[in-house]
Amino acid sequence: MASTVSQWFRSLRVKLLQRYEHQPFVSCLAGLYGCQWRHNKRSQPEGCCCNKLEGASFAVLVAAFCLTLLFLYFWGQAKNDYNDFDWFNFGNLGFWFPWSVVLLAVAVVFFTYVTVLVLLAVCLLSEGQKLYLHWSHKIGILVSLTVSVIAMAVLSNLWSKEWRTLLLSFQITAPFLHVGGVLLMTSLAWPVALHFFRMKSRVRRGLMMAVYLTVLLSLYLVPLGFYSPCIKEKGTLGPAPALIGHRGAPMLAPENTLMSFEKAVEAGCDGLETDVTISFDGVPFLMHDYTLQRTTNIHEVFPNRTNTPAARFTWNELESLNAGDWFLSHNPFGTAGSLDADDRQRAGNQSVCSLQAFLQLAAQTGKLVIFDLYRPPRDHPFRDTWIQRTLEVIQNESSIHSSQVLWLPSNLRALVQELDPELQQTSGSRLPLEELQSNHIVKLNLDYTSMSAELIREYAAVNITTNLYVISQPWLYSVAWCAGVHSVTTNAPQLLSTIGSPLFIMSPDEYKLMWILTDLMSFVLILLIFFFHRWRERELAFCTGSRIKMEGGTYSKFKKELSDIWSVSSGNSAAEKTPSLAAVTEH
Repeated sequence: MASTVSQWFRSLRVKLLQRYEHQPFVSCLAGLYGCQWRHNKRSQPEGCCCNKLEGASFAVLVAAFCLTLLFLYFWGQAKNDYNDFDWFNFGNLGFWFPWSVVLLAVAVVFFTYVTVLVLLAVCLLSEGQKLYLHWSHKIGILVSLTVSVIAMAVLSNLWSKEWRTLLLSFQITAPFLHVGGVLLMTSLAWPVALHFFRMKSRVRRGLMMAVYLTVLLSLYLVPLGFYSPCIKEKGTLGPAPALIGHRGAPMLAPENTLMSFEKAVEAGCDGLETDVTISFDGVPFLMHDYTLQRTTNIHEVFPNRTNTPAARFTWNELESLNAGDWFLSHNPFGTAGSLDADDRQRAGNQSVCSLQAFLQLAAQTGKLVIFDLYRPPRDHPFRDTWIQRTLEVIQNESSIHSSQVLWLPSNLRALVQELDPELQQTSGSRLPLEELQSNHIVKLNLDYTSMSAELIREYAAVNITTNLYVISQPWLYSVAWCAGVHSVTTNAPQLLSTIGSPLFIMSPDEYKLMWILTDLMSFVLILLIFFFHRWRERELAFCTGSRIKMEGGTYSKFKKELSDIWSVSSGNSAAEKTPSLAAVTEH
C-alpha cells in the first residue's frame, strides 16, 4: 500500500514537472497575434517575455484595453440620454441620424478587437512564448486608442453630464465590477508567476510584481470607498417612484401629441409632462422646440418659415401641420416598428395639441400635470401676459382641478400663488429650505444627475417631495427607487411600470460577505499559483544541476525512474500531447 502511494506521488510529481507542447495551439496564437505561423521558441528561464520594443507595444495594448473599456462603459451607461444626443446632432447638422447607436457600435468593435489581442498575448505568455506583435496590429491598436481618446474628449466637452451618469451607474455596477476585476487579476496570476520566477533581472521582477500587486491591492480595497443607496437593511425600501410621462409616451407615439399622452395613461403613468408655448393669437399649445422643424412637416406647408419661432404662428396655421409623420420616418427610439397597423396610421395623422385638450385628458383620467412654460419672443402680443393667459386656460377653459397642476414656472410665482393658491408650487432648482418654504414649494423637479439620497430625505422631512427627470433606464430607475425619490419623469413608462423591485438591492452584511469571500478566495488562489511555480522552477533547477554534476549517478537513476513512471502512467498517448522527458531536465 505504501509503495502504491509513493508511486502515485512520484507519478504526480513527474506530471507536474513535465512541460506539454501544444504546438498547433501555440502556432495558432502566434499566427493571430504576430502573423508568425511557425512554432515560436519558448522564453528562456533567465530571459524576458519580449524585447524592449515588444514590451512597449504590450504596454500600449494594455493602455488601449483600459481606455476602450472605459469608452465602452461610459457610452453604454449613457443610453438613457441617447435620444437627447441624437436630437442635439440633428439641431447642429440639419438631418436625422442615430449617431448614438453608431458610436456605441464603434466602441464595441474597438474594445472587442483590443480584448482579443490582450487574450492572445496572455495565452502566449502562459505558454512561455515570446511576444511579437505584427505591425498591422500595432497600427490598429493606435487607431483604437486615438479614436477612444478623441471621442471621450469631445463627449466630455459637449456632454459633460454623462460623467455624472457614469458615477451614478457605479452605485449599481460597482459590486459586480469589483468581482470581475478580482477574477481577472486572479487569472493573470499564472503568467505573472511563470515569468516572475524565470526572470533573472531583479529590477524587472520587482517592477512586474509592484505593478501587479498595486492593481490587485487597489481592487481588494475598492469596496471601502463604495456607496450605494441600494445597500440597505431589509424592510427599509420605500415604495416605487411614481411615473410621469415625458411628453407622453414618446417611444409609443409622437411626443407632445394627444396619442402620446393617451399611451402614457395606458402605460400606468400617474402624471403627464409637457412644454407649453403661446401662439401668435393667444392659444397655448404643446411644443418643446423653439421652431417647428423637428416634429412637424413645416418644410412642406410653410417652406419659407422653417426657422420661424413656433410662437409666431397662429393656431389655425399650427392646426394645418402634421405632427406625427416625423415619428414614423425618423423612428427616434427604434420602437416605431413595434406599432401595429392601426397605431401607425393613427401616429401618422397626429396634429399639434393644444393645452386645453391636454388638460381635458388629464382631468378625465385624474392625472397630475407638469409643464415648462416658454415666454413668447419680443413683439409678441402675449409677451407680457403669457402667464395670465395660461392660467385662464387652466381655470376657465378646462375642467381640470388646480390641485392636479404642478406649477413649475418661476416667473411671477407670488402672483400665481395669489391668483390660484390650489396649484402645487414646484421648483426646478435646489434652493435653501427657508426659501422653498416661503414660496410654498411642495415639490422639486430636478435633473437626475443631481440625485442625492441625503438631500431627498432632508426635503422629505419638511414635506417637499422630489421628482427627477428624465429617467428611462431600469438601472437608473432602481437607483432612484433606493434613494427614496417620489416620482420620475420618463420616456419609457411602458418599461418602468413592469419593474417590481430594484435591479440590485443587498443588505450591508450580505455585501460585506460577498466582498470578503471574493478577496479571500482570490488571495488563496494567487498564493497557490505562486507557490506552485516557485516549487516547479526550483525542481527543474535541481534537475539541471544534477545532470551537470552526476553524469552516471543520482541523475541517471532519477532519469530512469522518470522514464519508468511515465511509461506506466501515460501508455500510448497521442503524439501531440506527449511531454518530452528532456523538457523536465532542460533547465
